[in-house]
Amino acid sequence: MWLRSFAASLPSVRCAHTDYEIRDWFSRVLVPQYQTWIAVTTDTVVGVMVLKGAELKQLYLAPAWRGRGLGNRFMDLAKRQQPDGLTLWAFQVNTSAQRFYERHGFTAVERTDGRRNDEHEPDVRYIWQPSTHPS
Repeated sequence: MWLRSFAASLPSVRCAHTDYEIRDWFSRVLVPQYQTWIAVTTDTVVGVMVLKGAELKQLYLAPAWRGRGLGNRFMDLAKRQQPDGLTLWAFQVNTSAQRFYERHGFTAVERTDGRRNDEHEPDVRYIWQPSTHPS
């Protein structure tokens, strides 16, 4: 599902790893070491979200499941898990992801030329801080 979602949402971004390496990374690193949630319908994975503390590492949906509220549910879950704030990175070419995060209260705080990510793709760092209300 992650591979299909990456290809559909980021057609101009070169995937830096082979399918095997990505599957291995999920099974050896993401799932056992980080907080990982998946959304399943019948017997098909349709979404995945991964948190490493306050960093949202992954949020990918099967292409057919975009625009159906699943991303909103994952975002609500992430905010409940990290009520003091979240941070994440998105590729600059992924304008739909940027709009999604901005709708959920994230603010862009840094833009890079991509030298620090595996894909060497310009990216943007977002943060979300909960609003505080004076007592």
